[in-house]
Amino acid sequence: MRFSKWIGVAGGVIILIVAVLASLIPANMQIRTGLHWQVEHFLVYFTATAIFCLAWPRPFIVAGVMVAFSALLEVLQGLTPDRTPDLPTALAAAAGALTAGVLAKLVIWLRKLALARAKQI
Repeated sequence: MRFSKWIGVAGGVIILIVAVLASLIPANMQIRTGLHWQVEHFLVYFTATAIFCLAWPRPFIVAGVMVAFSALLEVLQGLTPDRTPDLPTALAAAAGALTAGVLAKLVIWLRKLALARAKQI
C-alpha cells in the first residue's frame, strides 16, 4: 500500500476513534462545537468517509460501512448510563457518510472521464 493511502487510512481511523470516544464518554465531559449535534454528526461522518475514500476508492462500500458504524455507535450509546440512542442523530451521521460517498463517486467518475478524453486528444 502506498504511503498516501496509509495517511488516508490513519486519518480516517483517528477521526473514528475520536467519534467513538466522544460518543461513549459521559455527557458532562463532552466538548461541544456550538453546532447542533446532528450537524456535528453529519460533518464527522462526511469527513471520515471522504478521507477513507481517498485511501480506498470504493466509495459506496466505504459509505455503507460508515452507515453501519454510525448505527452501531448510536446503539452502543444505549449501554451508557447517561445517554440514549437517537434515530435522527444516526440518520444525520448516515446522511453525512452517504453524501461523501456520492461525491467521491462523482469525483472518481469525472476523473476517469477527463483521463479518457485526454487520451483521445
